[in-house]
Amino acid sequence: MFRDVSVPLWLLVPGGLLAIWAALDRLLIPSVRWLLRRRVNRLIERVNTQLKIRLPPFKLTRRAVLIDRLLFDREVQEAAAAHARESGMPREVAVETVRRYAREIVPSFNAYVYFRAGYAAARAIARNLYRVRLGYSDEAGLSRVGENTTVVFLINHRSNMDYILVAYLAAEKAALSYAVGEWARVWPLQTLIRAMGAYFVRRNSRDALYRKVLERYVAMATEAGVTQAIFPEGGLSRDGKLRPPKFGILDYMLRSFDREGGRDIAFIPVGINYDRVFEDRSFQVELDPAARRPGTTQSLATATRFVSRNAFLMARNRWHRFGYACVNFGSPVSLRDYLVREAVDFRRLSKEERFPKVEAFAKELMREIAKVIPVTPVALAATVLVRQPGKAWSRLELKAEILRLVNEVEARGAHVYIPRRDLDYAFEVGLRMLVLRRLVAESGGILAPVPQELPLLTYYANSIAHFADWAVAG
Repeated sequence: MFRDVSVPLWLLVPGGLLAIWAALDRLLIPSVRWLLRRRVNRLIERVNTQLKIRLPPFKLTRRAVLIDRLLFDREVQEAAAAHARESGMPREVAVETVRRYAREIVPSFNAYVYFRAGYAAARAIARNLYRVRLGYSDEAGLSRVGENTTVVFLINHRSNMDYILVAYLAAEKAALSYAVGEWARVWPLQTLIRAMGAYFVRRNSRDALYRKVLERYVAMATEAGVTQAIFPEGGLSRDGKLRPPKFGILDYMLRSFDREGGRDIAFIPVGINYDRVFEDRSFQVELDPAARRPGTTQSLATATRFVSRNAFLMARNRWHRFGYACVNFGSPVSLRDYLVREAVDFRRLSKEERFPKVEAFAKELMREIAKVIPVTPVALAATVLVRQPGKAWSRLELKAEILRLVNEVEARGAHVYIPRRDLDYAFEVGLRMLVLRRLVAESGGILAPVPQELPLLTYYANSIAHFADWAVAG
């Protein structure tokens, strides 16, 4: 009955590993999952008491459930059936395509990743690279946003740093869900982005079935009260000016909105400006049709030189942060109030009728964003210099002209950020950044823009050029 059994080593080792895995799966892993889930639930309860906009149940729903909800949505099913008929494929293949699109779009929000790792990383990156400032915030207007209102932050797009900066500064208000382009769909970045609650968007996709799946996800999230952050320009500004708005995601929100329903949408304009944008020289290359586009190797070499140079300056204690990064939060725009005022119901309009109405609303929202774009020290100095590019300035003359510009833009409603409320200090900070970057030459106390760097100075001046445009239009 009791006899020795010989087992080959090649069979014993995998068999032992499988036995250990089975024991862990049955005994230890469920306990660990329970402990982790309890910690996450405690974090969510604590966060919901601190946030001005609570986490909606939709955001905390398991990703697999959201994918199934999207897959079996009536409009998505109808679109899949139509796609199958038009392309001559079996309906099951079209449905599987929908499932693939849904898995690509739907995020997998993890509160622990967002409020612990994500917030800590965003805070550290933002504060170590910039002097981050909240310049202006309409707290009275924000406090009037009702509980049964979906909040959508509309942000001008200056840099890829925008994602980090707004997430950090809005962390006390809400957990944001971004629409992120295909550039971020690389492992392991896409896993982290999904855990942060962002969803992926194929820019300029002409696939009608994909657009319907994306539309229905955006509509579901909006109806469920998920706080979103979108860049209505659709991409980074290459010349520093505000770009015309794109209508895609905004149209998805509007076409399913019931102005007689119980939920409103509040669009909150957010203005961002930097004393230095990391991508600025890359933008200049893109705008120059004669410039040779750098390849991957050259781009990596440029990035390596940039990091090495700054590390060298840090080691010699000569490194300065990249100036000020300022964010302003404007007054909420109620979609219901707008539709009642304009006597519009997007649900009842055909595509041809709806688009001009969406365009008019998008332009109004862009005007609200333009109003709250911060005026930073570098933008002020750059504007003065490019207005008279051939002039050499004494410090006193330049300071006097910047003061005149401050009064000019403030009279037009601009929010000027004056660090320490000291204009002399603001002047010195803005000028130091331009001199350190060799955009401005200084000799014997005389300052002049470097001729070949005028396009870059114009880029920074363009960030506040719309204030002058208002004066002409008015």
